[in-house]
Amino acid sequence: MMREMRLGESARGLSTLYGTSLLVSFGFGMTIPTIPLIAAYFDVSLFWGAQIVTAWSVGALMGTPPAGIIVDKLGARVALLLGPMLIIGGAFTVVLAPWFWLVLIAMGFAGMGNSTWMIGREIAGVALVNPDQRGRMMSGFMGTNSAGMALGPALGGVLADSVDFRAVFLAYMLAAALVLALSLLAPLKHGNVPVRPASLGPTIPFWSPRRFTTIPSLVREIEPALRATYVVLVFATFTMMLYRMVLQSMLPFYVITYRGFSASELGYLLSLQGIFVIIMIIPAGFVTDKIGRKWATVPSTGLPAIAFLLMPFASSYLAIGGLLVLLGLASGLSLGSVATSTYDVIPAHARGRLQALRRTTAELGAITGPLAGGHIAAASNPGVVFFAAAPVLVIAAVLLAFLAKETLNRLPDPLPVSEATRPPPG
Repeated sequence: MMREMRLGESARGLSTLYGTSLLVSFGFGMTIPTIPLIAAYFDVSLFWGAQIVTAWSVGALMGTPPAGIIVDKLGARVALLLGPMLIIGGAFTVVLAPWFWLVLIAMGFAGMGNSTWMIGREIAGVALVNPDQRGRMMSGFMGTNSAGMALGPALGGVLADSVDFRAVFLAYMLAAALVLALSLLAPLKHGNVPVRPASLGPTIPFWSPRRFTTIPSLVREIEPALRATYVVLVFATFTMMLYRMVLQSMLPFYVITYRGFSASELGYLLSLQGIFVIIMIIPAGFVTDKIGRKWATVPSTGLPAIAFLLMPFASSYLAIGGLLVLLGLASGLSLGSVATSTYDVIPAHARGRLQALRRTTAELGAITGPLAGGHIAAASNPGVVFFAAAPVLVIAAVLLAFLAKETLNRLPDPLPVSEATRPPPG
């Protein structure tokens, strides 16, 4: 009976996390169509309007390291509550903002809230499943993110056209408020505050400056044989975010400006890619959990490398569509596979900080990709940007294939959840 009750609690906890994942991504997705409207309202250039997304990304970057510390020391629920609060505050500020610079600051806080909630969601989810179920869980998380980002802009565009951009941000607030309420009620396992093993030394107070350890000392928390694997996974995450942001920022210029297709034709191409991402949600989880982590992580960087190398030579609509199908399959395989591999490697007492370090590196890739791509495109053409990014993907695929260890059957877990949540003896 107790076993059935625990399974029921885990199922309810995961259902809540999946539902709130959809709401968080759906809310942010609604804001994307408002960018030109905000730029027009405040009479700023489209360049500055585009910096709304940059401000959100910078906020996500700044919020990730402290989120990792909060999760490790105060528990996942604190991050799950703090994140939506920041989003609500940021969205409400946009509604009332009289100046454009305040919009940028507000979106930075919204991005910070998003990253804080994402870290809390991952750690809470890991505590609810066994290690051999992590791949499917993470794939589900990433799949709901993709679905929310695909559906959100449609409603956002309708609200913006029917009312104005403020209505969209009010809806964003309501979505975040619902996430806050659900996160408060979510049945999380034992509060999800892992206990640091006594063998690792005394616990440092949360407020101590010693909490802000250097990156090398943080990596030394990992078993020596697995440190190189963690470093490779961090680099692979950086690479994945870099190529995705290059694709998002450069594909419109390549398809419309350079190849002469219409905006609607570009939309069809992006929808095609999204369909294949969604198709891969369930297969990616089973590949990660049943066949091997590398069977998902290596193709998720190797296939984009092939697509990026071929993209400058794709002049027909059919050829570009074929490459986007390949990128959709790769994105589907990457859904949670790198995060899952990282959880296999890192110890439970440092999950928040070490995952935050990986995600911080990812945000750096998200910022670096469009900046570097813009300079290359200005000097040559958008197609060259894809060709220039391909070697980075090749390096990531080679490192994942030959340097990183396969972690699917690595037992025991660095610190099993049952041990992480069990009070120390005596």
